[in-house]
Amino acid sequence: MENVITLLIGLPFVVALLLAFVTSDKVRGKIVYLGGLVLLILSVAAAVIWFGSRQTVTFDLPASEVLNYLVLGGDFFLMFLVIWLSVKHHKTIISVLSIVQTLMVAWVELFGPEVAESHHMRVDWLTIIMLLIIGIIGVLIGVYAVGYMRGYHMHHKEVGDRRRFFFAMIFVFYGAMYGLVTSMNILWLDFFWETTSVCSFLLIGYTQTQEAVNNSFRALWMNLLGGLGIAIAIVYAACMQHTVNLYDIIDNGVLVALGADPGNLLPIAMLAFAALTKSAQMPFSSWLLGAMVAPTPSSALLHSATIVKAGVYMLIRISVAMSGNSVGEMVYLIGGFTFFVGSLLAIAQSDGKKVLAYSTISNLGLITACAGMGKQETVWAALFLILFHAVSKSVLFQCVGAIENATGSRDIEDMQGLATRLPKLALVLLIGIAGMFLAPFGMLISKWAALKAFVDVKSTIMVLFIVFGSATTVFYWTKWMAKILGFNEKRENDVTQRSEYASLFFHAASIILLCLFFPAISYFMIEPLTKELFGTSVTVITEGNMVVMIIMAVAIFIVPLLIYAVTRQRKKYDVIAYMGGINVGDNKSFIDSFGEEMELHVSNWYMEEWLGEKKLMLPSIILGTLIIIVFLGVVLGGAIR
Repeated sequence: MENVITLLIGLPFVVALLLAFVTSDKVRGKIVYLGGLVLLILSVAAAVIWFGSRQTVTFDLPASEVLNYLVLGGDFFLMFLVIWLSVKHHKTIISVLSIVQTLMVAWVELFGPEVAESHHMRVDWLTIIMLLIIGIIGVLIGVYAVGYMRGYHMHHKEVGDRRRFFFAMIFVFYGAMYGLVTSMNILWLDFFWETTSVCSFLLIGYTQTQEAVNNSFRALWMNLLGGLGIAIAIVYAACMQHTVNLYDIIDNGVLVALGADPGNLLPIAMLAFAALTKSAQMPFSSWLLGAMVAPTPSSALLHSATIVKAGVYMLIRISVAMSGNSVGEMVYLIGGFTFFVGSLLAIAQSDGKKVLAYSTISNLGLITACAGMGKQETVWAALFLILFHAVSKSVLFQCVGAIENATGSRDIEDMQGLATRLPKLALVLLIGIAGMFLAPFGMLISKWAALKAFVDVKSTIMVLFIVFGSATTVFYWTKWMAKILGFNEKRENDVTQRSEYASLFFHAASIILLCLFFPAISYFMIEPLTKELFGTSVTVITEGNMVVMIIMAVAIFIVPLLIYAVTRQRKKYDVIAYMGGINVGDNKSFIDSFGEEMELHVSNWYMEEWLGEKKLMLPSIILGTLIIIVFLGVVLGGAIR
């Protein structure tokens, strides 16, 4: 296992360095394919090795003492990079956040108190799930990006070709994420955490337009603010608890419920705060919305498999220490509120990527709420939400990007009749949307499990958030599906390349397989994981639930295939649609009551005057900020006393 993890962390940085100097597009594509394939194989190999024993493994990487200095040097490299770019773009004040946290971490490592010795790396159930998400979903986004970026620069000639930099940053992202989810030394975790923050900043600013630069710096300062939270946790843990082991910090937080020092919750609160910024919860959601200016593969990577998943990974990791205390209350209130508001804001969007962005924020809110509650049932729901969201949102972003390359638009209104215009892309898009909100896909079942858990603990406000947040979700997904299945005689030239379709079809198949094997995944992976976290085993899916799910799976997959098999040989008839008058025969125009020919226009209602960003965003930011300030004040007060 040690050798596999070493390769998973180190190899992406080597590939990134190689990609930074390769100028040939064909050679670069082959390196991306080969490097991605090796990472995928290594990720699966790590899972296979793990399943052989199913025991938590702690270890050190080769030459750990040397790596300690490399990590410290890496912290300073990131700091100087942020300073240089901040000064270059006249945003110098942002660099202060990087300077302060880097100096705090460096002080602990060089001059801080003696801390208990421990291993640097750890692999357990949660680690394995994250390795598979990064190694499969993340790598496939890289494969998709090879073909997409060729088309992107053909359609956006005004954007400088910086693909060497783009693919290098993607592989740095991979390495940082592998390091983040395997690190048990919080000093190492902090380095990988900050690496993902800087990579996202650089990818968001890829086009180098003023909008891209502004949005990238917004992402940077919000994520650096979270990084400052981790730095505070490191200093407190080193000085007061004499440890830099993440799991010792978690254990100390758990002991507060048994009468230990309330100050032990302070580092837990700081880690939770950092996770809230990284997972784009209110009031930090705007950075993820701004990420849409980047090319679609960047959006897919940020929204599905990497940086936002780092945030919810951290929350699930510390969930056992948030159960029943003020830190957990802060987290689940922010998460529930973000879930509800995000789904409302998504209704008012017609830009496909923006709908996906708000949907991401909303679903991350539900995952956050489940982790904050810190109960076995809610963590079970959170883990399945992570799995389905990673796959579904990745394919949706990729599909919207391919549609934009083919049609020149990503507006939902311009996707009228996509099923006949671009049938393959429409099919993948429909599967992705179904995975987000229809039964028997896991997103809906996970929401049900979360709702049941919050009902059991009599949390009225969370029940309301989940009920109404789930209801509003139906609005934006169903109107999008209706557009895709609508009538349109226009035909498009599908410019989607084979590498893009390879990723799209694999994702679509994965959504279906996750649905079909939902009970098995729960029994063999998720339930053992929650048992490892909480020490007890709780069955969330009963045998009756499984029977219902099997029936629904058969209905949603088999019945449409049977209907197609029966009807495909029959003669096709043109159907004249009903309109507001006499259809002239082309399903485009009708004769009104005055005898005049009128062209039919069909458009969704987006309720922007009620649910738009101008109405909801600022109040939501203010309320989210107040919640965080109040609860962090409570935790700090307990630590001081």
